Amino acid sequence: MGRDSQLPDKAKRADVNAFLRRVETMPAVRAGTGRRGRLLFAVDATASRQPTWDRACFLTGAMFDATRGLGGLSMSLCYYRGYGEFAATPWLSDTDDLTRRMTGVSCLGGQTQIARVLRHAAAETRKDRVNALVFVGDAVEEDIDALAHLAGELGMLGCPGFFFHEGGEPMAARTFRELARLSGGAYAPFDLSSADMLRDLLTAVAVYAAGGREALARLPSAGAGRAATLLTHQLPGRR
Repeated sequence: MGRDSQLPDKAKRADVNAFLRRVETMPAVRAGTGRRGRLLFAVDATASRQPTWDRACFLTGAMFDATRGLGGLSMSLCYYRGYGEFAATPWLSDTDDLTRRMTGVSCLGGQTQIARVLRHAAAETRKDRVNALVFVGDAVEEDIDALAHLAGELGMLGCPGFFFHEGGEPMAARTFRELARLSGGAYAPFDLSSADMLRDLLTAVAVYAAGGREALARLPSAGAGRAATLLTHQLPGRR
């Protein structure tokens, strides 16, 4: 569904800037709790997604590294692929362990299963708070009203969804924006020609999950710090 389309650089950067500005209004997520932040990292692993999957494998290390001084991060990877296959790892705090699990997965053709991602995020949050859901994908092939209901449920549970959209397909963009809004999260487009952008966005969300808005404010002004400064303005100032 428009997987090869590219966004004009100015429009793409404007969307990313809006995404990054939103986190600023969010409260700290773990001040005084003494626990690791928990981030659910969901990736579309259908057929044409292998390059993005490989990039995601590489970037998980940067996410863990960015949160070491904040008490660390626990991350669970979930993905869908093939004919109804959906899987999730345990909650992990070791980069090598998570990377080993990711590199053992290959992408397979199939339809999107975003509803299962959202239901899984809600179930995990009910067990023990999930500070952020990150979803990376390029298409939506499901009932949008049903997805919106599930995203609203995540918002009520206090688990914001950060939707990273590759390729610029218009219907997917509209859907991901709405899911982000309903969950209390944010939306941003990217493509693999702007790998630094994706790294900075993921790093900023990892820092938010581990240490909240105050931790984002302490990032250096370049790279992820610039991303954090912009991201914080897109998120609602509640919870």
